[in-house]
Amino acid sequence: MYPGAHAQQDPDRPAVIAAEDGTVLTYRDLDDASMRLAQLLYADGLRPEQHIAFLSTNRLEVFGIYWAGLRSGLFVTAVNHHLSPAEAAYVINDCGAEVLIVSADLADLAVAIADDIPQVRRRLAFGGPVPGYESYSDAVAAMPAERLAYEPRGADMLYSSGTTGRPKGIRPHPTGRLVDDPENPYAQLFGAIYSFDKNTRYYSPGPIYHAAPLRFSAFVHALGGTVVMARQFDAEAALAAIQRHRATHSQWVPTMFVRMLKLPPEVRDRYDVSSMKVAVHAAAPCSVEVKRAMMDWWGPVLHEYYSSTEGNGVSFIGPQEWLAKPGSVGKAGLGTIHICDDSGAELPIGQTGVVYFERDLVAFSYHNDDERTEAARHPEHELWTTTGDIGHIDSDGYLFLTDRKAFMIISGGVNIYPQEIEDCLTMHPSVLDVAVIGIPDEEMGEQVCAVVQPAPGVVPSEELATELKDFVRSRIAHYKTPRVVDFVDALPRSAAGKLVKRVLKERYTT
Repeated sequence: MYPGAHAQQDPDRPAVIAAEDGTVLTYRDLDDASMRLAQLLYADGLRPEQHIAFLSTNRLEVFGIYWAGLRSGLFVTAVNHHLSPAEAAYVINDCGAEVLIVSADLADLAVAIADDIPQVRRRLAFGGPVPGYESYSDAVAAMPAERLAYEPRGADMLYSSGTTGRPKGIRPHPTGRLVDDPENPYAQLFGAIYSFDKNTRYYSPGPIYHAAPLRFSAFVHALGGTVVMARQFDAEAALAAIQRHRATHSQWVPTMFVRMLKLPPEVRDRYDVSSMKVAVHAAAPCSVEVKRAMMDWWGPVLHEYYSSTEGNGVSFIGPQEWLAKPGSVGKAGLGTIHICDDSGAELPIGQTGVVYFERDLVAFSYHNDDERTEAARHPEHELWTTTGDIGHIDSDGYLFLTDRKAFMIISGGVNIYPQEIEDCLTMHPSVLDVAVIGIPDEEMGEQVCAVVQPAPGVVPSEELATELKDFVRSRIAHYKTPRVVDFVDALPRSAAGKLVKRVLKERYTT
């Protein structure tokens, strides 16, 4: 599992490449960096099941930090650098981090939180000086590049994106027990399905603090491949990076697909993406229209999985399966899927309800939040858990998601799922981004409101609002047509591509 095995076999093989400038971190470099930091953490008194945190943009140094924590048996928390100082400090305090490592390009945020994280006893900064933080490079350079005598497998403890409330820390070992076995079963599972090996070149344009980019990069390292990491997502730059680095694998969220599809044809045609064997997408729903368009462009290389930061279960679907079952997120690959009503009663095939995964162990708990942990459990089956998604299973065992329960609109007693309306509007040429929410209505309880970010060069108007309503009305049931269309400069999305709907709900209901 640890990079040391690959460092011994092929020390000069690139573990990470910076997509923009080609800077390389070899497996030798990665192994040395992780061993030196592990030695420093041990010298500081950190022992298995204690916590460290990092606050960084997409920098190569992150992987040395991550692997140092894992090979030390520690919990590692990646902090979203888009949070406000108060929110970032909350995550660091809540996880109980005793060491915080920051990148210098986040100096303002690092300084702003310094007085509000009293339990952090060592603060380190890399990439330049940060007031109140020690030099990371100096501190680790003084330590030996030698393995610790005991290297149990640690784990990341990440926080939910907070799309429906305050971020929740997700503890992957609810019993508090780590394991001595250095092999990561998830690396083996995903590696086998997506054919990760030492020849993999995995292009990762997502933020490294998010679960999928961080964990998938770790899977690639565990199996000896190369991560090509972008500083941030840009539609044309992504295509250029695939061509330049001959990427074989990649991971995306649907908003990235939409941005690339809306590039002018002459820009899209400029780049060779034929090296791509597996393009994985997850994290947010992808409309059938968008996915078909990507398939037409890239070929049958799009693979989808449905899971969560909680990791309570996984479903998978390959490109050929999806063409036969458009809109599905696949069959269970880890755990057994159950669809239940609000009381917990299991529903028949084809009926829509709350999606539960059944595992043979307790998959996770919410750190310092027993109430939320209990709410995620089925009322009668302790090993059935949910993250609040709504969907149904067809007669062949394929799962189709409808939306998140928290986002459902109830208008005149009828359930309306925003995702369907968003999927419809996303492909309108005048729409760059859209969110659909319920807003108060005296007669109906709630009414449907579409909040639209117009495409570049498109001027908002009453005429455009009417056109968008007609567009929806011509494609799906009339009662789902937005009563209100509002135009905004930008929608609140996390860097992982998820709509932060609680921000919109607060804006339109208070």
